[in-house]
Amino acid sequence: MAEKNKALLALELGRAVIEMRSRSRQFIQARIKEHKLNITYEMLEVLICLWDKDGINQQEIASRITKEKASMTYLIDNLVKRDLVKRMEDENDRRNNLIYLTSEGKNLQEKLFPWAMEMYTAASETLKAEDIIAATRLIRELSGNLKENLEPALF
Repeated sequence: MAEKNKALLALELGRAVIEMRSRSRQFIQARIKEHKLNITYEMLEVLICLWDKDGINQQEIASRITKEKASMTYLIDNLVKRDLVKRMEDENDRRNNLIYLTSEGKNLQEKLFPWAMEMYTAASETLKAEDIIAATRLIRELSGNLKENLEPALF
């Protein structure tokens, strides 16, 4: 019975995480529309990944933002067309392309980062820092448990 209760609690936590992601997506999409930027939320996810670590391959980006490789090709093609990223051949593995931010892609971070800070400031207004740290640890542990139980071919 205790395991079932833990599973139901984990289900509720999962739903809360999905709701938080949905609300953050709505917030950012509203800012994108308000400022008439020619990008989608999905493209922004790729840019955020590259702002964290520039010059990685398409598969690593797909893994980090949990997107299918086919979707990644479409997203990266569109980011290239908008001059936000560029593909460069991997010197260590010619079969791979590494994805790099262009100067335009790097400059976009300066515009978008304040929106993210505004959103997370509002979201965390009533919370204690230690509660956020504990929640982050818990969600990462749950995610890690799920990752271990998935087919290795997915990663």
